[in-house]
Formats: sequence, C-alpha cells, structure tokens
Amino acid sequence: MAILAGLVAVLSALLAAALRRLLRIRHQPVPAAGFFHPYTNDGGGGERVLWCAVRAVQELRLGLPCAVFTGDADASPEGLAARALDRFGVRLLSPPQVVHLNKRKWIEASTYPHFTMIGQSLGSVYLAGEALTTFTPQFYFDTSGYAFTYPLARLFGCNVISYTHYPTISSDMVGRVKQRSSMYNNDSRIAGSIWLSRCKILYYTIFSWLYGLVGSCAHLVMVNSSWTKSHIVNIWKIPECTKRVYPPCDTSALQMLPLERSTAPPVLISVAQFRPEKAHGLQLEAFALALTRLDPRFPKPKLQFVGSCRNKEDLERLQKLKDRAFELHIDELVEFYKDISYMELVQLLGGAIAGLHSMTDEHFGIVVVEYMAAGAIPIAHKSAGPMMDIVLDEDGHQTGFLASKKEEFADAIIKVLSMSEQERQEMAAASRKRAQRFSGQRFHEDFTEAVQPILLPREA
Repeated sequence: MAILAGLVAVLSALLAAALRRLLRIRHQPVPAAGFFHPYTNDGGGGERVLWCAVRAVQELRLGLPCAVFTGDADASPEGLAARALDRFGVRLLSPPQVVHLNKRKWIEASTYPHFTMIGQSLGSVYLAGEALTTFTPQFYFDTSGYAFTYPLARLFGCNVISYTHYPTISSDMVGRVKQRSSMYNNDSRIAGSIWLSRCKILYYTIFSWLYGLVGSCAHLVMVNSSWTKSHIVNIWKIPECTKRVYPPCDTSALQMLPLERSTAPPVLISVAQFRPEKAHGLQLEAFALALTRLDPRFPKPKLQFVGSCRNKEDLERLQKLKDRAFELHIDELVEFYKDISYMELVQLLGGAIAGLHSMTDEHFGIVVVEYMAAGAIPIAHKSAGPMMDIVLDEDGHQTGFLASKKEEFADAIIKVLSMSEQERQEMAAASRKRAQRFSGQRFHEDFTEAVQPILLPREA
C-alpha cells in the first residue's frame, strides 16, 4: 500500500502542475479536429481506425484542419499521409498537422511496475495537458482509449469524441478476481491469496468508479462491438451518446481467394501474436485431442501457427509451444511461422480450411473476419465479439463454430474435417458473405452518420 500511496503522491503532483500550467496557458479552441493517438506506428487495427477516421472527417468537413497528437519524434505530415496510404491503403485528402508530444513516457507500462492501470490513466491526463496547451482543437478525438483525458478536454472547451476499442476495466475482469481465477491479467499469486484478491477487488472497484466518471464526459462514444458497447454503457452510463461502429477490416485481397482448396492434407491455421491472452496452448491441446478422435480413414491434418513476437517473453512462449507439440507427439503435424509478410499470410490463409481463435473476451476479433473473408471456416472462442457480432448465421446459413473448452474446440475441428467438399464450400461462402459486413466502406458510413450531428454546424 506504501507503493500505491507514493505513486498517487507523485502523479497528483504532476497533475497539479499540469493543471496550474493549463490555467495559465489555456487557449480558445480553434476550428479543427485533433486526434489523440500517441503511438502512430503500431501498425494494428487501432491505427487503421485512426486514418479511416481522419479521412471520414476530411470528407465530411471539407477544409477543416486535422491534427494528430503523437509521441513519435520522426512523425511528419507527409510521412503520416504516406504511411496511411502505404500501410493501410487510406488516401487522405491532405496531410494532417502533427503535434509532437514529449511526455509519452507517462503512459508507458514500463513507467509503472505496480498499479499500471491507474498509473497509465493518470499519466494520460498529464500527456493530454501537454497536447492541449500546444494545440486546442474544437473537436477532440480519442482513438486510443485514454478516457481519463476527457474531463481535461472538456475543460479546454473541446467537443469530446471517442472511438473505444475495449473498456480499460470491465465487470468480467472484476468477476475473475472475485472467483480467484488465474489468467494473463490476474496473476496466480494474487488468485491464490484471499487477502491479495480482496485488495485487488478494492483497487478495481475504485478504478471502475473513476473510469465511469471520466468516460461520461464524452459528447459522443463510438464502440467497435456489441460486447464493448454493453460494458461501456454499463460503466459510463451515457447510452444515448453511445453508438456501435464496427472497425474497418480490409479484406479485399482475402475475398479474392478461391474457396476451392487442397485437402491433402487439410490445413488448420491460427493467426495471432504469441501473447499469453491468445491461448495458443488451448488450440494445441484441442488439436491433439481431435487427432485421437479422428476417423482413421481421414488424412492427418496440419496445424499452422502464424504470429509475431514482441519481446523475449513472446519468444519463450513460442518455444514452449514447440516443446509441447513434441511432448504430445504431434510436432510433425504442427508448423510455426514467425514474422512473415502479409503476402505470405494471404498465401497460407488461401490454403487453410479452418481458422482457430481462442482468446477469451476478445472485444471484436478482426482475425476471425479475416478467416471468413479468406474462406477458412472460423472456430472461435465463444465470447465477446466473435460470439455476439461475427460468427452469426448469414441468410439462415451457419458461418462457423464457437467453442470455449478444449473438448468443444476438438469437436469443432472434427466437424470441419468430416465435411464433404460441397458442405465446406457452402459454409465458407456464407462465412465470406458475413465478413463483408465489416468493410472499410461500412465503417466510413457508420462513422460519418455518428459524428455528423457534432461536426456539421446546425442549421438555423
């Protein structure tokens, strides 16, 4: 508790200094849209949302200046515009202004070895103070999930617009601590201790209350899935301002892949970073179980793991997967692909008959959409985005399978392997059609409809 007290004292001093500074330097908002996105080079779905959102705003309000708040020192207007086009295929109408942030360390997890969640949240307020005293836009867009910055942006006179990919805290997280379930976000040491679990419940309860308070300061909240919407509405309690806008999924290259593919041998694929929450081990165990139950008349399938490693821990996790495959005596049927190019990924997806996904409470699940667009029947975790939004019937036709336990994943694998070619192609076709609901064009239309009442001047 002494550590928490010290952390709070330091952050309180920083926030007090930031508040004193802004009260002296505060400017009137200028007619512009500012996008608070401190990391503009992560290359993921969040960055795609950023550039699609900038493009949509530029088209809706022609001539409205757009600025990006970023901590990337090498970012430039022309460089960001080129990146949006080269990496994501998004052509901006004009390069965005760049507002450089020098205090990004205050939102980095490494700055807070303990109480990381509250540390990063309060640190984001300090960073937003630097951003808004440098440039104060009329429209403040948060596309990275820093809800604690919203009251500050309101204080500066901005209209606050949020695109929230997932809640920083949810009732599911609190529930796991209460049940003392050990997971990637609940250390086994805490799960094994009643006293530590109670302390963490108190910490989560206080944080959840604060999160609800700051989130309710947004004028408009867009969320990426039904699961995220249910949690955000429950915590922020502004349902009338909360809209579901599915993220843009660029699946054009995948949609072109033929549905016919070789089944000699049949290939299952798993695409995900080698992070603990992706639960690769569950997939491996399910695959091994399916092999023991598979009719001997069917050819032995292969399982391909495709992903990237961020650090040493991810590399160690990958090696443990390889070791476990050897222990299960299935190493000859399991292949690993690390840090491959997008074109190589497309080629692998084009040869797979099914795609595995096993992350619990994945807020959306873009990789599941990619499986479906590629013609690989999804076998996804029965929770959150995949269950509520993605793997649903299309025109009365089944589009895939949902599972949560090892046995359920194994059963789904066997069902796919046992399908006739016609049955597989029919399900793959329905799955591909379902994936079209999550296109970039659909995002553009829904995003524009949501922000239009705020961005366009009201008619007299």
